[in-house]
Amino acid sequence: MLFDSSIRKELARSFGATLVVLITVVMTMMLIRTLGQASRGSVAPADVMLVMGFTVLGQLPTILSLSLFITVVGTLSRMYRDSEMVIWFSAGRGLMSLLAPLLRFSWPVLLVIAALSLVVWPWANRQIQELKTQYEQRSDVDRIAPGEFQESANGARVFFIDKDTPDANAANNVFIATREQRGETVTSAQSARLEIRSGERIVLLRNGQRLETAPDKPGLRISEFAEYGTLIGGGPQGGTDAGAIKTRDTWDLAQDPQSQAELGWRLGSTLAALNFIVLGLAVAIVNPRAHRSTSLVLALLAFMVYYNLMTVGQAWVGAGRVGILPFLLALHGGTLALGLLLVTARHNHWSLRALLPRGSAA
Repeated sequence: MLFDSSIRKELARSFGATLVVLITVVMTMMLIRTLGQASRGSVAPADVMLVMGFTVLGQLPTILSLSLFITVVGTLSRMYRDSEMVIWFSAGRGLMSLLAPLLRFSWPVLLVIAALSLVVWPWANRQIQELKTQYEQRSDVDRIAPGEFQESANGARVFFIDKDTPDANAANNVFIATREQRGETVTSAQSARLEIRSGERIVLLRNGQRLETAPDKPGLRISEFAEYGTLIGGGPQGGTDAGAIKTRDTWDLAQDPQSQAELGWRLGSTLAALNFIVLGLAVAIVNPRAHRSTSLVLALLAFMVYYNLMTVGQAWVGAGRVGILPFLLALHGGTLALGLLLVTARHNHWSLRALLPRGSAA
């Protein structure tokens, strides 16, 4: 009883501190990234904190897995370094006996990671996508700021109006530059007014000039007008296929054979967290002749390699090169078997020399 409680208390303290540090680092990185998106016009400045919060919430499975891995490795390494492991080993506790208290401490975290990966991850992505879509689907008129050049949602138009505007629906000295496949157009007018006809927003330009160029026709076409109307549309609709898949519920992915790659990633996040507990028990060891942080460096390296393999496997499943079940068994099942083998070898004090035949050892 004392053995389990002492280890779990040590793990709880270390896990809390590690989680706070990692969340702070990730929030800072996500804030910088979201501010960059807002400066490029992808996110509304008023929604920066919301987008950052949803992004961090979606990244929590990875943060919790890394925190759990660092906690196991750091705690056991400290126990080796302070000779506590020697005391427990002398009392008849082997390395395999540590696996039970580690799992008792980790199972609530594993459940949270599973819930975040399978339920919260697609929900957070949907919220982010909705915020971006609402901002991108604003009318081009809503983007116009007097005295400033503003780009339309799809990047095909550039607007400019004079600072001296009569009201919100009228403007003076209007400039509109449009680039399309059929050519480029530059329109200027002395005044403009916004009107709604048949549910559509139309800008009526008065007393202006229109310059048109076509890629397949030489020369420049110039026309003057007393009144000219142009339809003001919204931004691009929807998102990329990869972004749409990330917003779908896990149950829908399970029923769609074309979305197995994303399903494998979500299931793999939970399986990876379980494997990190076993790997942490296997790699946590202190060499008196090595640096104190050697185990943590090995843990971070193993974490990076593991997640890179998950990314590669996700691409292979998406391309149809491997099925989702063989991928899960090969990567996560193989990692679990390797971790248990390493723990068993250290528990029984196996060495490479003892495993080799006597003739080979010579």
